[in-house]
Parts: sequence; C-alpha cells; structure tokens
Amino acid sequence: MTETNMNPEFDDLFTNDDGELELAERNALRRVAGLSTELTEITEVEYRQLRLERVVLVGVWTEGSLEEAENSLTELAALAETAGSQVLDGLVQRRSRPDPSTYIGRGKVGELRDVVVTSGADTVIADGELSPSQLRSLEQEVKVKVIDRTALILDIFAQHAKSREGKAQVELAQLEYLVPRLRGWGEALSRQAGGRAGGQGGGVGLRGPGETKLETDRRRIRTKIARLRREIAQMRTARDTKRHNRHRHLVPSVAIAGYTNAGKSSLLNRLTGAGVLVEDALFATLDPTTRRAQTSDGRHYTLSDTVGFVRHLPHQLVEAFRSTLEEVTESDLIVHVIDGSNPDPQGQVRAVREVLGEIGADELPELLVVNKADAIDADTVLELRAEWPDAVFVSAHSGSGIDKLRLVIEQALPQPAVEMKVCVPYIRGDLVSRIRQRGEVLSTEHRGDGTVLHTRVDEALAAELRPFELAAETA
Repeated sequence: MTETNMNPEFDDLFTNDDGELELAERNALRRVAGLSTELTEITEVEYRQLRLERVVLVGVWTEGSLEEAENSLTELAALAETAGSQVLDGLVQRRSRPDPSTYIGRGKVGELRDVVVTSGADTVIADGELSPSQLRSLEQEVKVKVIDRTALILDIFAQHAKSREGKAQVELAQLEYLVPRLRGWGEALSRQAGGRAGGQGGGVGLRGPGETKLETDRRRIRTKIARLRREIAQMRTARDTKRHNRHRHLVPSVAIAGYTNAGKSSLLNRLTGAGVLVEDALFATLDPTTRRAQTSDGRHYTLSDTVGFVRHLPHQLVEAFRSTLEEVTESDLIVHVIDGSNPDPQGQVRAVREVLGEIGADELPELLVVNKADAIDADTVLELRAEWPDAVFVSAHSGSGIDKLRLVIEQALPQPAVEMKVCVPYIRGDLVSRIRQRGEVLSTEHRGDGTVLHTRVDEALAAELRPFELAAETA
C-alpha cells in the first residue's frame, strides 16, 4: 500500500510514490512478437506465465443485444493488448448457452481452427471462464494454447502488482485458479492404485506406485496457498493498524472506486497532486494509494485510489484482494468514477455495483462522477445527465469540473457531532490548529482574551474544549 504523511500526528501512515518513474520502468520491458508458445503439460506447482503474442478471440453471445456482445469482445481485446498480445481476429457465436464440452460447439471448433491456421495465431482467448474439460477439449482441437478471460486478467494482475501484498494476493488467486486445471493422464504421470490392488479402491489399469505426480502437485499447491493466506493475514493486520490510526484521529475517508481505466488515478492526481502512475491501459494500477486532502475551511480527510473493477471479475481475485478492498468498505464516502466516453457506461456501473455488493459496500453513500467529459458529445452528455441527475461531470485530463467535485465531496463528508462556541487563549494555538483540521469552523473572532470560534467538532475534541466553552448568554 502506498500512502503519504498527513501531518506529524500521522507518522509512518503514508509513504511517497512516483508514477512517472513507475510508468517508465513498465515501458522499458515489452514482449517480442513472433515467439512460439508451446503447449506442454504442467509439472511444477508454479503458475505458468502466459506468454501471449498473436491471439484470436472467441466469445459466446447468450443474452442481450449484439452490440453488448461486441462491446464485451472489444473489452477482451483491450485486456489482451494490455497483457502484451497482438489481436488478430475475433469471433462471436450466437448460442442459448455455452457448449459444455467445447464452449463454442463442436461444429464451430473446425472453423476456429481454420482461423487460427490462416492468421498464424498461437493462442486462443475465450470471453468467459472455461471449465477444465472445455479447456482440454479446445486445446486438443485447435492445437494451440487456449486460455479464458479469468486467466488473462490474472496474468495482467501478475504483471502490474508492485507491492509485496499485491504480489502475494495475485499469486494466491493464480494458484486457486490453477488447482482444478492441472493436467492429468499425461505421459509423465503415474496412475493411482488408490488402495489395495484388486480391492475396492483398485483394479485392472489402476495399479501403480501410489500417489500420482498430479496429486503431489495439488498437495504442494494447497500447502503454498495456506502459506500465502497466512502472509496476507499478517499484512492485513498492518493495514488495519494504519486504518485504525486514521479512525482514532477521526479523519474522514473517501474511496475512489470504479471500472478499470475510468480515470481513478488521474482523478486522484488532480485532487491531491499524488503523482500516481497513469497509463491508458486496463488495471494499470493495483496497489491502493491513500493521499491527504483538505477542505476549504482546513479540515483534513483522506482520498484512496483502489483497484479497478471489470465485468466478470474473477472470484479468486475478489477473495484474494478482500483485505485491499476493505479500504472501500471502511470509507465514509465512495466516489464512483464512470468513463463517460465508454460505449456502455451503464453496464460498467452495474458491474462495479455488483462487486461493491459482493464486498459489502453497497450501503455506503455513493457520489457518481462522470469522467472524460471532454471526450463526450453533447447528446451523450444529455443522456447521461438524464440517467444520473446527481452525477458530477469532470475531466481529469483538462481539469474542468474538479473544483465543483471538491465542493461536492466536502458537502458529503460526515459532519462533526458537537456544535459549540469556545474562546481559546492565544497560548493554545495547538487547539485552534486541531479544531481546523478535525472540525468545521463556522465563524472566527479575535478578541483580547483569545480566539472565539463557533465550531463543530467530534466528541473527543469537544471534551478537551469544555474548559474554554462560552456560556450561552456570553456567546
């Protein structure tokens, strides 16, 4: 997690980050196109890095309009390009449901094989999550590597994870995805006796040395999964401690959530000058970043950039990143960023709200922010305003609408509970500073015996101010 100091009271809660250096480092290494991808058995517990070069996309259109199906495949192409691939072709088939054996139906597999041979592709990416049997059947038919949408997203996460916690979370999700997809019955694997040869658990064709290589790999993966879960739980404790310190100081928190590549990091940079990595790519930033912000009257609050969401976000990732996503569930306000230039912003909002519901954040106050307003035509703006009348339209690129967004966020922050009027002696400037940081100052007056403040503060600070409170008739 990347954070930065708020003031001396918050030592060690925040550290700096430089997005430009991170972007330069990421661009310094790119895949070389044209390298072959071998189709081999998995014999190690480590998850295979997906070496994608020239790919063909295939999807099954089961419901909705053709436009929605094409938008889904377009998003899959963007994911593939983010992973370093060159997309050669895309196919969509209309079916009532995916074929349980080959996903697209045995009759269409031959056509897919012809497209792969003609285009020279070495990988097929399916726009959905394939079962282990579907994965094996397709690979046997098309003779190149086949992966699904889930594996593709996991590969992108593995490339972009920077922090120790992020890498552990991604590795955990990868291994959980891999367990049911280990290859069996390969030439290097022994068959399993499963008990007494010839007895109830064994028989002709099942006698062997005992545990198979496949079961050995599965056992080792489960051991590693257990270790990763323990490590993530320990890192979660450190994150909870930092969050507790912010809550102890009663600092309101705002979480920036939204679809991937909607401009969340750009918006955080505009609001706070955070310097977070910005790249026109899906899942460019994974590690959450928290920065300090200040209201017009001097009150402090935090803004946290979180991992982006996507349609059909793999369940393994939601579970692995649950501790990170708690930055959203523990916030006082969710700033939901929408890419206004996307062909289907409504679909993106539904996908984000589905994930928010899954992590228990659907009941929190939500502020809709339509980003990239400078890239939207006037008719689309009218449609979106009719769809979300309370949304704030901004452009993180040009800066338009940012001042209005700051004001709306200030108004949506939880208000301190206790209203009082106090006269603070001039020698207690520390109290005045804390009032401005943690409370809301309604009026200020300077007189001979001190500073008179009409303010709203939290209960803890109100207790410290009681000795300086003015009587009602004096106030």
